[in-house]
Amino acid sequence: MTTLTDRLRPTIRVRLTLLYGGLFLAAGVVLLALTYFLVKNNLRPPGEPGVHATRIEGKEAPPPSLLKQAPPGASITIGQFQGALDKAEANYQRDTLKSLLTQGGIALGVVGTAALALGWLLADRALHPVHKITETARRVARSHDLTERIAYAGPRDDVKELADTFDTMLGRLARAFDGQRRFVANASHELRTPLAINRTLVDVAVRRPDATDDVKRLGESLLVVNGRHERLIDGLLTLAGSENTVVDTSPLDLADVAGHVLGQAAAEATARGVTAHRDLGRAPAMGDPVLIERLVQNLVENAIRHNREGGELSVATRGRDGRAELVVTNTGPVVPPYEIETIFEPFRRLGTDRVHSDRGSGLGLSIVRATATAHGGTVTAKPRSGGGLIVTVRLPALPA
Repeated sequence: MTTLTDRLRPTIRVRLTLLYGGLFLAAGVVLLALTYFLVKNNLRPPGEPGVHATRIEGKEAPPPSLLKQAPPGASITIGQFQGALDKAEANYQRDTLKSLLTQGGIALGVVGTAALALGWLLADRALHPVHKITETARRVARSHDLTERIAYAGPRDDVKELADTFDTMLGRLARAFDGQRRFVANASHELRTPLAINRTLVDVAVRRPDATDDVKRLGESLLVVNGRHERLIDGLLTLAGSENTVVDTSPLDLADVAGHVLGQAAAEATARGVTAHRDLGRAPAMGDPVLIERLVQNLVENAIRHNREGGELSVATRGRDGRAELVVTNTGPVVPPYEIETIFEPFRRLGTDRVHSDRGSGLGLSIVRATATAHGGTVTAKPRSGGGLIVTVRLPALPA
């Protein structure tokens, strides 16, 4: 969460601009001070013997300007003449130094402003490679294309090293994701095939005409266990696959997906005495239809199986604030607020549900969060007043 302090903190471009401008202004102030003292030292202090004093000692007449200032008929002595010259020299020295400070300060301010503007442009120029790295990282995060590279061709410096390191990291991530995809594909085949064979063999043994009641009961138990293992493996593989980035997406409407899932879950909801309500408004989005359907299915099944007898289930979809939103609400046991985050962890169940294997393997909400995150969305949950949960999924809306 961005705080006010973070918002007021200057960016690196602003800091570089202030650094460039500050150094220039500091150098200008030092130069102006040196110029001031040099000029002041080279100006002759008042009263020091000079040209005027020499002329006075030589009995030269006072200058006409001084004679004009004297009242008519008044006589000007040499002392008065020397005092007037000293006063004029003092005024000249004061005016010169004042003019130097004033005009120098104005010039320094104008040039300093130009230096700040130039520093702003130079900072942008210096940060251009970093902007390129940021844009590439943003495109990779948005498009999930790990094959893209920065390929910075500048001089061998810190920025070049940063860009090359980022490219190396992208290459390693691409290889890691490719390896994980291959592992999931191979594991899907290697794990599901033996379970399918076991299910077939047990089913054939149970259906044999000479099968005893004990064999049938054992076969039915084995089929239940085998089915649970199949669901567990299917959930693990789905979780592993959904934690990757989603590449193949297509337009879809959460209202259509939710309506389809509610139709499939109607029989289970009726069997458990749960009444389903729907408020399906248009919620267009982009995503993988299979994964999005699994997301909605997990939420609906979770809301049905963790409900109470005669409870209620509500599913709503809508477009809101540029996002496609799905809200699933159910009655049920009271969920403590501090347990909300734990229900999204794999194999975590609440309370006595930890021992009820018929209510799932504890991967449902984990798959929901992983799928939503892979689509660039979010999942939040909060306790419902009176018991149960309110789970909200927000996915990026379909671009106009």
